[in-house]
Amino acid sequence: MSAVSVDNQGPVTIISINRPEKRNAINKAVAIELQAAFADFDRSAQRVAILAGAGGQAFSAGADVTDLPELWRCVPTVGITTDKPVIAAVGGWCIGGGLVMAMMCDLLVAAENARFSYPEGKIGITGGMIAGLAARIPHKIAMEIMLVGEPISAERAYQVGLANRIVSNGKEVEEAVALALKIVDLAPLALATMKRLVNDHIIPKGPAELAARIGAELGAVRNSADAAEGIRAFKERRKPRYEGR
Repeated sequence: MSAVSVDNQGPVTIISINRPEKRNAINKAVAIELQAAFADFDRSAQRVAILAGAGGQAFSAGADVTDLPELWRCVPTVGITTDKPVIAAVGGWCIGGGLVMAMMCDLLVAAENARFSYPEGKIGITGGMIAGLAARIPHKIAMEIMLVGEPISAERAYQVGLANRIVSNGKEVEEAVALALKIVDLAPLALATMKRLVNDHIIPKGPAELAARIGAELGAVRNSADAAEGIRAFKERRKPRYEGR
């Protein structure tokens, strides 16, 4: 069974973490498949993506400590790069890396049972990208989530601006689709420009996010066909034939 499912509903693409038995914890397969699914979405004619978790009990319980992923791969604006709108549909628990993913989406629909938590202080680790939460909601609320480690409710998330809508349990994807269908009637070039201006010039980026972005760019060069061709040409003592990919 695939760790990620993709469902196209007209111009809207629903991309879901498909590990409900593990509360949609993000393992290596999830991170890689999410990144690939969003890359396919970005290349396609689809207009809006919805990021969700299967089963309704959890959007995501965060990184799977038994199979730790490269989490940056599945974080919007870092490993997931698209100028098209991305909506998080959050039902149940949204913990750790799951919260990082959700907060980096453009819009967020929460079910009444949604709970947002960053308990890494209790565990003794952090990837650092959660610092970006302080650029997206009031500073003191972000610090409470990070430093106290107690979950906040969907209502609280709505009050502080983390969520755009609260809906009945199980209706979060349906509402996200309804919101997406309002977006698809608008001019895609204008939307893409506004999103890019906000993400590139308005919202501050923490050191972990910047490091992940730079690492992703360097990795793309390191794993490119041109890099492989350069190594082959060096070994064969010939002039390389680069194609820019």
